[in-house]
Amino acid sequence: MSRASSRDAGFIDATPGASPEVPLAVHDLTSAAKDLVEGAFPPLWVRGEVSDFKAHRNGHWYFALRDAQAQVRCVVWSTQARRLPAPPDDGMQVVALGQMTVWPVRGDLQFSVRALEADGEGLWRKALEQTRQRLEADGLLEPGRKRPLPVAPRTVAVITSPDGAALHDIITVAHRRSPGVHLVVVPAKVQGEGAPESLVEALGRVARWGGCDVVIIGRGGGSREDLWAFNDERVARAVAACPVPIISAVGHETDISICDLVADHRAATPSAAAEAAVPSIVEQRARLVRLGRHLATSAVRRQQRTTVRLETIQRRLVAAAQRVTERRESRLGRLVGRLEALSPLATLARGYAVARTPGGATLSGVRDFVPGEAFDLWVRDGVVAAVAGASRPRPDLSTGPAAGGDDPDAERA
Repeated sequence: MSRASSRDAGFIDATPGASPEVPLAVHDLTSAAKDLVEGAFPPLWVRGEVSDFKAHRNGHWYFALRDAQAQVRCVVWSTQARRLPAPPDDGMQVVALGQMTVWPVRGDLQFSVRALEADGEGLWRKALEQTRQRLEADGLLEPGRKRPLPVAPRTVAVITSPDGAALHDIITVAHRRSPGVHLVVVPAKVQGEGAPESLVEALGRVARWGGCDVVIIGRGGGSREDLWAFNDERVARAVAACPVPIISAVGHETDISICDLVADHRAATPSAAAEAAVPSIVEQRARLVRLGRHLATSAVRRQQRTTVRLETIQRRLVAAAQRVTERRESRLGRLVGRLEALSPLATLARGYAVARTPGGATLSGVRDFVPGEAFDLWVRDGVVAAVAGASRPRPDLSTGPAAGGDDPDAERA
């Protein structure tokens, strides 16, 4: 019997949507389409070009994947977006893992993305570059803020997985180099979900403790995804904020993480980190011997230089003293000469005499002599007792026989 004849006969088909009497709700229709599409398409990897990318404030990403013939709308829910290194750029070629579905609210066909990879390392490189630029803008990559490692640490904190091979390597190397060093393991998750948070929390515990001299943070080798926690910006800022010098040892020698760039010292491997953190006792003893020899040699050389310097100073002092003595002797000689020239004895030596009273007063003029009184006449080689007679004027010494003085021969002429 046909559907029309059944309706004419009074029968109604109860299948939802089969008749106007049992219409299907729009939400039921889109939900059924969702179930049908998801059942028909298992999770698939799809290649395409990103276009019209938009990041919603709630953390969801919306964009389209297209090629030359078609495009499909895509969504990355916030829970999945947080697991991706960075959002894609428009025009970037990517491969996306997801599932075709229908959004029941609008009935839109869309591709729900769970994982996203750019051709090559585009997304990872972009995420690293963005993180590096933010840290560089805050001055956390400046070489000047790097702190020196302690010369002889007593306690070393190791932030890593307690089950990893890296911890075994660090313990072996550290105890071989210095059996007395104290290693404190601060366990942390080093890969996968929650690893960045675990590393940040471990760094916070070390900072609050404050009982170690140096910190080693890291892990052994692994894939890019395994090492990605050490490229997390939160971990890098926690490393920079730690009050204790930090050695970063992530992966192998060729692996360089953001954590390596921010740490005070970067080690190629965990074993190299232990060598950098813990000085060898044998090397320290040899270094002390070398320093002792160097000090002894330096002391001898310094003593020799001091002796030579003192001898030079002594010679200079002797020469200077001789010059001072000679100058003073010369000056003294000049003073003696002047004194001798001014001395009364020198005057007497030239044929002059000095008249003095018995009491010692000098008789320098005619008025000082009293006729009949005794006086002493001082000459070059003694004293002559004399009596004053009559005084007369002193003859003019400037006139002589040639000037027509008292020379008898001159009068006769």
